[in-house]
Amino acid sequence: MKKDLISIADLTPEELLELLDEAARLKAEWAARARPRPLAGRLLALLFEKPSLRTRLSFEVAMLQLGGTSRFLGPAEVGLGVRESVADVARTLGAYVDAVAVRVFGHEVAEQMAAHCPVPVINGLSDGEHPCQVLADLLTLRERFGRLAGLTLAYVGESNNVANSLVLAAPRVGLNLCIASPDSYRPSDERLAAADEVARSAQSWIEVCRDPNTAVHDADAVYADAWYSMGQEHEAANRRPIFKPYQVNSDLLSHARGDVAVLHCLPAHRGDEITDEVLDGPASLAFQQAANRVYVQKAVLLKLLGASA
Repeated sequence: MKKDLISIADLTPEELLELLDEAARLKAEWAARARPRPLAGRLLALLFEKPSLRTRLSFEVAMLQLGGTSRFLGPAEVGLGVRESVADVARTLGAYVDAVAVRVFGHEVAEQMAAHCPVPVINGLSDGEHPCQVLADLLTLRERFGRLAGLTLAYVGESNNVANSLVLAAPRVGLNLCIASPDSYRPSDERLAAADEVARSAQSWIEVCRDPNTAVHDADAVYADAWYSMGQEHEAANRRPIFKPYQVNSDLLSHARGDVAVLHCLPAHRGDEITDEVLDGPASLAFQQAANRVYVQKAVLLKLLGASA
């Protein structure tokens, strides 16, 4: 039976940790100049409704380095749900390729693709979740601290797709998570309840608060993300005064641990959710996160395609 990765909830705690182990192994293997090609002859379709730098290129590089190939399909080529139904596109792609990575607006579109596509579907980003990004985030944190269990991560800003995936991922690896968001931008109660159930068994915790200073107190790492996502640019002017107190800057970090790490999934709106001083400073892991997308993508592709390197 085929397996998809649409949500972090599709992974058990054991599977998530196995993916991180595999990504770390693949990274070390590449650094040692070992070049196995377990996906030779395999083809990945990249079906994107949104512009992309890191997601598109990291998937393309991952497939290339594993011996496979990829083909990019943008909105002009497909017109997903407009020119042709999602189900018809999914069935057609499944006849041509071995896996599909999607980058879409509606999370339900990714779910429909998975429901109708006969080959594995990977959520490269939707408005509901960003699972591949969060896997890279966890790999980066583990590289920085040598562990995940018992660490405390503070997420500051809008509870968007990245935050949604973090809420589901953190308890699966024993990571404590505190989210500081304005009331209207916090994670859904349903998602928090699902995560809290996993957190109790992992002896970790998830909290939501309004005050960013409280959230970062004693945090090992602080996560900043855009105050508005692609497709929400028209809301930027209205959101800035709401989120200004949530900017990740040197003053906010003074309330955290002295060796605090800073995460950002990029692209960054410099001067909005994060300052140049922090993003370019010694605490920043943003570009390490971006680099780790390749190795996480490799691990996901190998798992879903049933290959080993």
